[in-house]
Amino acid sequence: MYGYHGKVLWVDLSKKETKTVELKEEDLKNFIGGSGLAARLLYRFMTKDLDPLGPENPLAFITGPFTGSGVPSSGRHAVCAKSPLTNIWGEATSGGFFAVALKSTGFDGIIITGKSDKPVYLYVHDGSAEIRDASHLWGKGFYETRDTLIKEVGEKRARVAAIGQAGENLVKYAAVMNDHGRAAGRCGLGAVMGSKKLKAIVVHGDKRPEIKDPDRLKAEVKALEAAAISPAGLVSVAFTSLLNEFGTPAYTDISMYIGDGPARYFTRSVFPVDKVDGKALRERYSVFSVSCYGCPIGCGRLTKFGKFGIDEVDGPEYETVMSFGPLCWNFDLDTIVYANHLCNDFGLDTISTGMSIAFAMYLYEKGILTKDKAGLEIKWGDGETIVKLVQMIAKREGIGDLLAEGVKRIAEKLGVSQDEAAHVKGLEIPMHDPRAFAGQAVCYATSPRGACHLRADYWYIDMGIDVFEAKVSAGDRFECSEAKGAMAARWQNFRELYNALLLCQFSQINTPSQVARMLTAITGWNFDAKTVLTTGERIFNLKRAINVKLGVTRADDRLPRIAIEPLKEGATQGFSPDMETLLRGYYKERKWDWETGKPAREKLEELGLSDVAKDLWG
Repeated sequence: MYGYHGKVLWVDLSKKETKTVELKEEDLKNFIGGSGLAARLLYRFMTKDLDPLGPENPLAFITGPFTGSGVPSSGRHAVCAKSPLTNIWGEATSGGFFAVALKSTGFDGIIITGKSDKPVYLYVHDGSAEIRDASHLWGKGFYETRDTLIKEVGEKRARVAAIGQAGENLVKYAAVMNDHGRAAGRCGLGAVMGSKKLKAIVVHGDKRPEIKDPDRLKAEVKALEAAAISPAGLVSVAFTSLLNEFGTPAYTDISMYIGDGPARYFTRSVFPVDKVDGKALRERYSVFSVSCYGCPIGCGRLTKFGKFGIDEVDGPEYETVMSFGPLCWNFDLDTIVYANHLCNDFGLDTISTGMSIAFAMYLYEKGILTKDKAGLEIKWGDGETIVKLVQMIAKREGIGDLLAEGVKRIAEKLGVSQDEAAHVKGLEIPMHDPRAFAGQAVCYATSPRGACHLRADYWYIDMGIDVFEAKVSAGDRFECSEAKGAMAARWQNFRELYNALLLCQFSQINTPSQVARMLTAITGWNFDAKTVLTTGERIFNLKRAINVKLGVTRADDRLPRIAIEPLKEGATQGFSPDMETLLRGYYKERKWDWETGKPAREKLEELGLSDVAKDLWG
């Protein structure tokens, strides 16, 4: 096998046992790696009665054929399990250097089951694995845990993925952190680690799989680099330069001007953006570019902070600036940056954390959440309270115990309509307003993990990008047609590949043919644009089938009123996406049953998922 080791490490923490499980070539061809392969490997475990925080819930860390191959922007890994936040399929991906170190151990991934009777960490290196005591690390933050373990194993090349106190305390949206503040942030997979008493995974090694045609791969990479600096690639060059200079907060200005940046808990879209954009960050602090493995972009940030006793922090990213900033009507950069640092160290998803705090502010203004109930005032724009609430959430103290459950459960426990809770299928909506792009609205409603701006990022298309091979092209961003819904489905198919290869979505690899040529060079298998797109469609439908098994129906493909009712200001003034029309086009393209939400038997069989078809349709 080329591009793969062909095996994963299987760990049973209850029995303190490890074993090697061989991977089927057919599964690798059909599901590639990352979250696609994880979905195939975990499919049989995903049942409605599976407790996400129980020992039986398998937790997978999976790489892909692009990992460590020399393909630019491919230093990523996927973390997957049943989500404790949503109770459906949970997945998150992260950049940095951990993925390449994991693949260098001689395994394509690690799957953990069971529960330890005491805190442990997993040490995997050069084809072997040890389960070691981590009692001395329990209660520690991510950064101290990372630094301690690198010294403890005595290997400078070692990389660490770990949880902070939020994962230990089973915060429903706890993240798995790695490297320089990188996060597998969404879906609460840090809580799954915490439930297993697994504090960290430490990896390193020198075992890399062979590449079938390294010369062809190098030629493809050179062609990619040449295209990026050609006249036709000027947009890509400008985008890359912008990300390198300002990081993802470079988008903050654009988001406000086009109405894509949600403010004051989705009730506003106009705000003083110059106080929190990428330029403001650079003017207030010394900010440096940080790259993940093999990345020519360097959108990560290292910020010289010097406040709250913290010398420097990783980040913040766009999603974090928006969630602790305009979403909470807070324009104090010091508290935004500090809240971001606390989330990194505690191990918290900044999107869900910021959304839960903004929801609390919204409910406080309405009088539903009072000072007596909360134990403190939770007013719009109070940066000090935001910082305090982040700490209370991570420790599950006071009102933080409620906020640690996420907006869906907050609404349930306070008797508030789910139409006021900004989530889809339990996952908090990211910092891209669905009123700004109709195609994004339908992607939110149908994403396999709940509201997600990366599964797929349709806002990217309607800002002027055409991918004709995928039959997707830019258009009127407010268009609410069945054709737009169908294009959203096709775009999801292509982007699904990125989570399987794995590949950063900022990558300059932008066409199915480019993906196919590189995948062929690495594996020796014959891929073309059509087969890779079919693979993406297969993976997407498998994840949908998992969610159907877990109870998802057509009724769950919806957006809450708070996120789509027309605003009275900004670039989206008066607009609300026609979800019925968009979804009809989407369902027709997918061949999903309109009444139940199930993928049609014929579609599943066409994609080679006959066993799944039998499970869903009998």
